[in-house]
Amino acid sequence: GLDEPFAGLFTQGMVCHETYKDEAGKWLYPEEVTKQADGAAVHANKGTPVTIGRVESMSKSKRNVVDPEQIIATYGADTARWFMLSDSPPDREMEWTDAGVEGAYRFVNRLWRLIDDALEELPAAGTPLPPDFGEAATELRRASHRAVAAVSEDIEQFRFNRAVARIYELANIVSSFKTANESDAWALREAMELLTRLIAPMMPHLGEALWQSLGRATMLVEQPWPEADAGLLVDDSVTMAVQVNGKLRATIALPRDAEESLAQQSALAEPAVQRAIGEKAPRRVIVVRNKIVNVVI
Repeated sequence: GLDEPFAGLFTQGMVCHETYKDEAGKWLYPEEVTKQADGAAVHANKGTPVTIGRVESMSKSKRNVVDPEQIIATYGADTARWFMLSDSPPDREMEWTDAGVEGAYRFVNRLWRLIDDALEELPAAGTPLPPDFGEAATELRRASHRAVAAVSEDIEQFRFNRAVARIYELANIVSSFKTANESDAWALREAMELLTRLIAPMMPHLGEALWQSLGRATMLVEQPWPEADAGLLVDDSVTMAVQVNGKLRATIALPRDAEESLAQQSALAEPAVQRAIGEKAPRRVIVVRNKIVNVVI
């Protein structure tokens, strides 16, 4: 009804942490505990044994809390936010761990190095779209725009951990890309700019710094959310199964929507298909476009 403040509520899951007790059974804060190489815990100042309890929702009574100011001072707010969004969906509990936060912090630094190291080979910001792209550049562009489409959908559906995973995937692709010409460099700039725009809601400080580093004069927060190019979301080729009398014998890669004659010729040329046919002449070759070729003997 009109008196209801909202139709639904979706909140972030509870943040959890291990609990600790000293020899007297007194609750200890995480910063009062030191983990040894064998996994045992001791009091950070006294060196006395500490009992590690269950992982539970953070609460002041059990002292299994982490001071946000300490986190921000050590790692920065972007790292804390990135780790929390990457660990689990918002409807589930997540465990706060030092290893998890440190992993997020490494990714923050990796992104900075990735883009900073590539700046000299990138074309100037705003350079017009090249007339054509090679295979490598095209694949990078496809990966970038697929990431935009996937991250956009995941954020809309509150699947923040999946959005983070997509961004990790794109970062891996970008880091392994080698430029060989000007169109490659243009595609690399586009990928890095899209990567920067995708992290902005989760790591706004890093996003703004990278955006400026990439030579953009405006603030990233003022930019609209990126839109994927629909033409780059569809593969130009498809993998089709080839069956002989209903039994899979091979697969072939063909241009999407290839002519039926090309599909037939490619399927019959496969060595495994030829062996299955032997001396017999095919009675029929049935082509289901972009999916399967079935040879009937």
